[in-house]
Amino acid sequence: MTETFEAQRDRLRAVAYRVLGSHADADADAEDVVQEAWMRLVRQDATTIGNLAGWLTTVVGRISLDLLRSRQAHPESAYGQEFSALVVTPDDDPAPDEQVALADSVGLALLVVLDSLTPSERLAFVLHDMFAVPFHEIGQILGKSAATGAWPA
Repeated sequence: MTETFEAQRDRLRAVAYRVLGSHADADADAEDVVQEAWMRLVRQDATTIGNLAGWLTTVVGRISLDLLRSRQAHPESAYGQEFSALVVTPDDDPAPDEQVALADSVGLALLVVLDSLTPSERLAFVLHDMFAVPFHEIGQILGKSAATGAWPA
């Protein structure tokens, strides 16, 4: 079980980080989420888990949602107040340094978008668009039907 978990660790950290990514301490929070998933796995009867990777992804997603909801209940100062000052204008033939600046601004724009989503919407976005998890599986994680589009708030 330990070897299987360790093989999944980087992927689980990536899921948690992308769900929690706009927070200043997202890297540490993502590691905490993965550790909590490990603790829950240790307490679980492993023989009852049919798909360990899916089970771990679900647990990491739910723990991340709980952390995001906690942040909304106890908001901290917003990360990156300087977002509004960033303006990128495309050029016909951008120089390499301008291409890097554009890539950075796209990353910052994604953080702004993620900040505007509810925790459930953020989890659905990250799992589907970044990890290609089908909507019916995301619906199971969130406890909603993907067909209705009724994601919880």
